[in-house]
Amino acid sequence: MTEQITELTQRLVVSRKRDGRCCYDPQAKRELIEAGLQPGVSVAKLALAHGINANLLRTWMTKHERQLLAGDSPQRSAARSPFIPVVPVSAHRSPITPPELTARLPNGVRLEWSALPAEQLAHVLHQLSTLPCSDSTPG
Repeated sequence: MTEQITELTQRLVVSRKRDGRCCYDPQAKRELIEAGLQPGVSVAKLALAHGINANLLRTWMTKHERQLLAGDSPQRSAARSPFIPVVPVSAHRSPITPPELTARLPNGVRLEWSALPAEQLAHVLHQLSTLPCSDSTPG
């Protein structure tokens, strides 16, 4: 892991402008953004390890996510859709067996509901539907 950080850090800054600001390699920048978007990664720790300001990395990540949502990258925007596909676990279940539901969120979290009575599952889905979606909030 340390070799990867060192190698990426060496490739990240390609030159400096007259005012001292850095010019970054687009590929290395993209790799750093993708690493920062992984679940459980500390953006501040990642930025510190690569010698850049955490606010700068967060700005890059926010800009990247907005571009994905705007449709600049069709193959990635479909993967980061705010909608969660609901797929039945098994199409042939007996009516006595409680329903099961599995969902994978865009941030990688996997939710599983099984062995819940239909009324409780309906209540959980209703409560989830009332929560605000961060993708629908302006700003």
